[in-house]
Amino acid sequence: MEQALIVLTNVPDAELARSLAQTLVERRLAACVNIMPAIQSVYRWQGVVEHATELTLMIKSTQARYVELEAAIVEVHPYDVPEVIALPIAAGLPAYLNWIVAETGKELNV
Repeated sequence: MEQALIVLTNVPDAELARSLAQTLVERRLAACVNIMPAIQSVYRWQGVVEHATELTLMIKSTQARYVELEAAIVEVHPYDVPEVIALPIAAGLPAYLNWIVAETGKELNV
């Protein structure tokens, strides 16, 4: 079975979160995107400790679609180096994992 993934990225505002989620699902790069409530991030960037309010996107996808998914995020993300982290799903309800694979499958033009 295709490796299901959870991909995480943080964005600076709700408008971008909704737009990116919609695009990823429409392009079949994600089966589902959860937009998590605002979080506070503290990080070092270019030698300075920064504080930001961000929203986390929890994206359900597959290894087969990861490269395209990553490119789609980077294409619209306003950060120079956006956080894009993919975690393999080690176990889960088989019907749900099968749904992720089915929804992210490339459509065949027959």
